[in-house]
Amino acid sequence: MTAHPARLDHPHDLVGIGIGPFNLSLAALADGVHGGLDTAFYDQSTAFRWHPGLLIEDATLQVPFLADLVTLADPASRWTFLSYLKARDRLFPFYLAERFHILRAEYDAYCRWVSGQLPGLHFGHQVDAVRWNPERALFEIDFTQLDHDGEAQALGRAHARHVAVAIGTEPYIPEPLRPLAEAPTVPVIHSADYLCHRDRLLSAGHITVVGSGQSGAEIFLDLLRSRPTGLERIHWLARTEAFAPMEYSKLGLEHFTPDYTRYFHALPEHVRDELVPRQWQLHKGIDTDTIAAIHDELYRRTLHGGWPDAVLTPGVSVRTAGRVATTKVELHLEHAQQGTRSRITTDAVVLATGYRERPLDGLLAGLDPYLRRDDSERLRIDEHHRIALAPAVTGSVYVQNAERHTHGVGAPDLGLAAWRSATILNHLTGTEPYPLPRRTAFTSFGLDGRDRTRPVPAPRDLVPLTEVR
Repeated sequence: MTAHPARLDHPHDLVGIGIGPFNLSLAALADGVHGGLDTAFYDQSTAFRWHPGLLIEDATLQVPFLADLVTLADPASRWTFLSYLKARDRLFPFYLAERFHILRAEYDAYCRWVSGQLPGLHFGHQVDAVRWNPERALFEIDFTQLDHDGEAQALGRAHARHVAVAIGTEPYIPEPLRPLAEAPTVPVIHSADYLCHRDRLLSAGHITVVGSGQSGAEIFLDLLRSRPTGLERIHWLARTEAFAPMEYSKLGLEHFTPDYTRYFHALPEHVRDELVPRQWQLHKGIDTDTIAAIHDELYRRTLHGGWPDAVLTPGVSVRTAGRVATTKVELHLEHAQQGTRSRITTDAVVLATGYRERPLDGLLAGLDPYLRRDDSERLRIDEHHRIALAPAVTGSVYVQNAERHTHGVGAPDLGLAAWRSATILNHLTGTEPYPLPRRTAFTSFGLDGRDRTRPVPAPRDLVPLTEVR
């Protein structure tokens, strides 16, 4: 195994770890900074891939196409979605299609177009460790270069003044189902791998989908459409009290604006922790068009009499699970409101049980003495999306999609990607290459105006009841 020599004499201004949509956004906007930034971004994958197992036919993004990598910070960038369409001679077809929400597969193709042309992206590079070199006042980033089979090929080290970590999320499998998911005989798969196993799932006699979010709904609909009428044999389970629509009102969407992010960040830690679970319908509900399509498909299957063999049951959780012989799975269920228990036997399970932030502790172990944590031992992250470090560290470590506990439900939302990237670059450069709007929402989230960056006149008839400290 060969090793790449470290280049202390030419450190990067910024090294990005992970090349998903968020660091790809950061790289695209960094490419447009006047005067140039020396950047390098590393990802262990061989090429850009965005949820390949969920690129179901006709599935769309839940944000408008303007929530691309750069537009909401720099609509004149060469890396906009519209620039992609122009480069592919598809601008007029898109204009005539009148699509505000683009296909998920089209967003993936757009990101691959950007990643294929943007300089400074290094795929097939697994970052192993990040350290602070106090003598050089630089970060050291150790990586392993991988071949196409994922085998180690060479070791290397990069140096940077600043680091941006965006290693994304990983599929979450509930504890009772983990042993089943790891065994090969009966398909128990996470929704992230759905398309890879779709043919095998469709051949199963009975299928159970667990999870009430958008992915669960899309998979249930796809399976339903692909099964014979009257012989669907699908069971859809959810812990939520209903198969609920996502909050998509225009004022509700203002929770995904910089104004709300600033307001949320300024709240006390314990208030933030109480608030996030209550806001599940802002990001874990189901798109109303998907709900309508499911109902339409179920209704169509009643036209000649009878009901489809599909069971939709909210309000239940999977307590335990086990195998029946080697070909089936038995799920032990509990209904929260009824206080009852039951069980079902199924031939395949799709777990649409969401994702969890990948832990940063291992990657940042070399920085542990410098990290500042909150009362729950989570990383403190400031308003610039920068991890709080000891004063001895003069560089910055920025994070993307690892700060829901400090920045709220908008942290994983694609609509805030360009704004967050611009915020990071403005802070990193100490200038303002991307001027950002002072106000982004009609809603005033706090009484004292702390969520604004400019004064907002108070209503004349509003009499303070308590002193704001």
